[in-house]
Amino acid sequence: MIEIKNLTKDYEIGTMQIPALKNINLKIEKNEYVAIMGPSGSGKSTLMNILGCLDTPTSGHYYFRGADVSTLDDDALSAMRNREIGFIFQNFNLLPRINSLENVELPLIYSGVAVAERHKRAKKALERVGLADRINHKPGELSGGQRQRVAIARALVTNPGILLADEPTGALDSKTGEDIMMLFHELHAEGNTIILITHEQEIANYAERNIYLKDGEIHSDKQR
Repeated sequence: MIEIKNLTKDYEIGTMQIPALKNINLKIEKNEYVAIMGPSGSGKSTLMNILGCLDTPTSGHYYFRGADVSTLDDDALSAMRNREIGFIFQNFNLLPRINSLENVELPLIYSGVAVAERHKRAKKALERVGLADRINHKPGELSGGQRQRVAIARALVTNPGILLADEPTGALDSKTGEDIMMLFHELHAEGNTIILITHEQEIANYAERNIYLKDGEIHSDKQR
């Protein structure tokens, strides 16, 4: 599903070029469950942004389902993000003034899905994450775990190629975090491809494969 070849990413700071990623080569197959780890400054956030079509590499190639994403312009990247990638963030990124159903519908609105169809799909996604009774609740009326479940439902509603989760338990207590990780386990068992960004080994242990970045390079890549 994903293939990265000789990928580099440099950032310009004044007259200096700072390398964030150095010659990354990586393949991720359909239905894999991968954790990408590393300390601050290791390049994991940069790699996540490239995998999520939020940024482009300085050199090298990123292929998604055989298409060379690294050559796409901003409009094409935006379309790819909306169609193929379900984002799940540490701080949920829900709109506070609308309810759960409306938050989950947002990607479908951007895709031009008709009202009745997007209601149906958003409701189904919320039911899948155990929130059938919280459809009309706004984020401020939900617990942290429930807000993250809404965010997961929003990520699922477009039937994306991958779920890209950035520190998904970082704002949750340990018990709620365990519940969310069990939900990821269930989603993977149903056939979803999951890429998890984390600095915690305890969270990475839920994944089948751990990739460890250090100083912008892949330091290790192990199946669990």
